[in-house]
Amino acid sequence: MHSLKRRFLFPLLLIGFSVVATAQSASIEFEKYTLDNGLKVILHQDNTTPIVAVSIMYEVGGKDSFEGRTGFAHFFEHLLFEGSENIKRGEIDDYVQSAGGALNANTSNDRTYYYEILPSNQLALGLWIESERLLHAKVQSVGVETQREVVKEERRQRYDNQPYGTITLELYQRAFKEHPYKDPNIGYMEDLNNAEEADFQRFYKTYYVPNNAILSIAGDIDIEETKELIDKYFSGIPRGPEPPRVDIVEKPLGGEVRDTVYDQVPLAALIIGYRTVARSHPDYYAISMMNQVLSQGQSSRLNKVLVDEKELAVQAGSFPASSQDPGLAIAFAITRPGTTDLRPVENAFNEEVGKLQNELISDREFQKLRNQIEADAIAGYGSVAGIAESLADNEMFLDDANLINTETQRFMDVTKEDIRRVAREYYTPQNRIVLYWLPEPSSK
Repeated sequence: MHSLKRRFLFPLLLIGFSVVATAQSASIEFEKYTLDNGLKVILHQDNTTPIVAVSIMYEVGGKDSFEGRTGFAHFFEHLLFEGSENIKRGEIDDYVQSAGGALNANTSNDRTYYYEILPSNQLALGLWIESERLLHAKVQSVGVETQREVVKEERRQRYDNQPYGTITLELYQRAFKEHPYKDPNIGYMEDLNNAEEADFQRFYKTYYVPNNAILSIAGDIDIEETKELIDKYFSGIPRGPEPPRVDIVEKPLGGEVRDTVYDQVPLAALIIGYRTVARSHPDYYAISMMNQVLSQGQSSRLNKVLVDEKELAVQAGSFPASSQDPGLAIAFAITRPGTTDLRPVENAFNEEVGKLQNELISDREFQKLRNQIEADAIAGYGSVAGIAESLADNEMFLDDANLINTETQRFMDVTKEDIRRVAREYYTPQNRIVLYWLPEPSSK
């Protein structure tokens, strides 16, 4: 069953869903300041290993698109590896790899993130590369055309031709009518085809400005030397106009949405999306813990009932939305071979949600849940790269980088009554999309 799990979960996780990790118990010290041009800087010094993570996060994601031009944030994630006025095409990778480092980037619906992991004596290289991306990126037709084909092929491989790959696309376009979360992070194929060089230049000038970014550096650094390098590479970049923000407030769903999707998949699946809160909402913590009760670990409720006891599914799970604006919490169950009727699976799932709505979880289960949170906190982020990203995420979307140290307490403050309350408030039929995901009928 391992291959099935990977095949199903991979496209979902690519969209940027994750249960945000709780903070490690040892306090992570950092310094935060802002340059005159609006660039926020966060520095964390950890001299235990000679490695540094240089990262920059831009507050622009899949939801930030000009009308008829979806997918630009993700496209730029690719385009900004093309080079700059001072870095030839293909040389960004060469510079980092020749220095013994690694680099990558990712885009969610809400932000775009670039990073390099380098030997600490190569800190200046990482800063130079990111300053070039911010000020001197080449947004030209040759790079646009090259990456247009790369992104189109990525869409085909990860979504259109991937089993279960379009689940989030199908859910979100039914869950949102006005908010741009309705559009896929990777964009529509026709938008990728029709976008012109001038569109990309406009997007770059709008969102790739220092006052729309957080530079987060963690690892084997000297704080004062790092500040001097940051000043050298970034202080001369001019502030830009404040980028536009999405201010659309989606209306309530207004009733259950049900549909059937036929796909090239080996097994039928039940897919449910619940409209839920933004990452910054206080209820996020209780919703997250409720989802842990449902699906974290072999003894979780969905696994115990749907997989082990009733043998209705080979895998079941759920996870909360983690998005800047109210998004979707998703639950799923992949059924056993030969299943054609999903109603027993749905009934069993509804029963488990109903128990959370009508009964407080047991003292034993609640203690286990709190133990899991504390274990996650002790495990922490595992790397300077994880620390750099968490500091930037917390600062950008929750206005508090120090949540890396304090957020565990927000989880620990959740009561059994809070878990029951959010189950009642958000996990209702009128607030959900239910998809029966079925194998395409074989043509004779």
